[in-house]
Amino acid sequence: MEQDAVAQDSVGRDVAGQDVGREARERAARRDEAVRGAVAQGLLGPDAPVVGLLDVAGIRESAAALRAAFDAVVAPGTPVLHAFAVKATPLVPVLRLLHEEGIGAEVASPGELALARAAGVAAERTVFDAPAKTEAELREALALGVAVNADNPQELARIDALVHASPTRSPLGLRVNPQIGGGTIGATSTATATSKFGVALRDEGAMEWVVEAFTARPWLTRLHAHTGSQGIPLPLLARGVAETYRLAEEINARLGRRQIDTLDIGGGLSVNFAAEATEPTYAAYARLLAREVPGLFDGRYGLVTEFGRSLLARHGTVVARVEYAKSAGGRRIAVTHAGVQVATRTVYVPEAWPLRIAAYDAKGRPKPGPGVVQDVAGPACFSGDLLAEGRTLPLLEQGDYAAALDTGAYYFAHHYAYNSLARPGIYGFVPSAAGGVAFATVREPQTVAEVVAESGGAHATALTTLHTSGSR
Repeated sequence: MEQDAVAQDSVGRDVAGQDVGREARERAARRDEAVRGAVAQGLLGPDAPVVGLLDVAGIRESAAALRAAFDAVVAPGTPVLHAFAVKATPLVPVLRLLHEEGIGAEVASPGELALARAAGVAAERTVFDAPAKTEAELREALALGVAVNADNPQELARIDALVHASPTRSPLGLRVNPQIGGGTIGATSTATATSKFGVALRDEGAMEWVVEAFTARPWLTRLHAHTGSQGIPLPLLARGVAETYRLAEEINARLGRRQIDTLDIGGGLSVNFAAEATEPTYAAYARLLAREVPGLFDGRYGLVTEFGRSLLARHGTVVARVEYAKSAGGRRIAVTHAGVQVATRTVYVPEAWPLRIAAYDAKGRPKPGPGVVQDVAGPACFSGDLLAEGRTLPLLEQGDYAAALDTGAYYFAHHYAYNSLARPGIYGFVPSAAGGVAFATVREPQTVAEVVAESGGAHATALTTLHTSGSR
């Protein structure tokens, strides 16, 4: 990471003198109190051995930090929409909270669009991005007035027909791929030479096609590019934005009019899963963009952002009871109820998606004691179901709790039903005015009956009663 982009001194203060560690310390203290409160209030225990906890105050702080970071660099009066990438945490109460904090929604499926609408997010604060939109999905979005970014020439031709048949108030744009390379995680790098997203600008004839696409469609007024998310360094993110800005300038110049009036720069700010402090920050990213792409913020273009992981990751915790503690080959193993079903990426690709683990005792208090090398295992029936391997922690014993930190995005809201394990309950929390913690249910824990119903329980005899024609 560039030292200038972080802009911190040796005592952990940013260039404005603010203690950048204070937020992290307060967040950790709220988390500790929430784990203790969850045990005390029966949300977590022998009959509820795994839960997801969401820090409402922390989510509000992240939303405020995002707004403030860009407010500090954009020209007054510039239209700015910060649209939360719903895929990061597709939970209606979360979307409603962000909506109340001035954050819209970026959706990539009819399901996500329905979630945003259920949360009360207005069509004009919603952006629809997806590489495989059906005609029916496009028709719905255009009827609602949701902004749509076309991914490819065939989709744009489909939109042509729909717009011709029924005019829309939807802002319409085109997604491009600047093909500037990837970060440290290939699966989250979206501006590579062969990325499936957008129009590949460096392919033969692509640039001329893009210019012609805008020339033929005066209603095409937005340009969208997204370089990637986790593992993409700030300089590469900034380069992707700069390429998009230069393309918009070139297209408008060749058209002789300011047809492109809004730039959607995507999201992609990485989360440092190795430490508590938040870095890089939105403020550091916004300052870097202001330095590298000053024209982006001079008021000539509206702006859309699509941050997801960086808004929510820090504010979620998966807490799981240690059902058994054992040893194998001299290694201690804590067998818990959180594994591949809630932390799929970490279990299957641990080198790219490591998680910090915190140890709590049976009453939910931070556990003291010397560090012991141990594995933190999940409940699924395969040997690789590990939240952490060879991790040094206070010794986890039967009845204790292991907490997977920074799991507010892409973890407990994305259940993977291995072994038909039930989805955990999710609870938001805030410090209580009377002391302690107040909780609200975000999603009820899934019951075994619901697992059966989702697995075709109502159709148990469907296959045994299906016969080949002519047979009994």
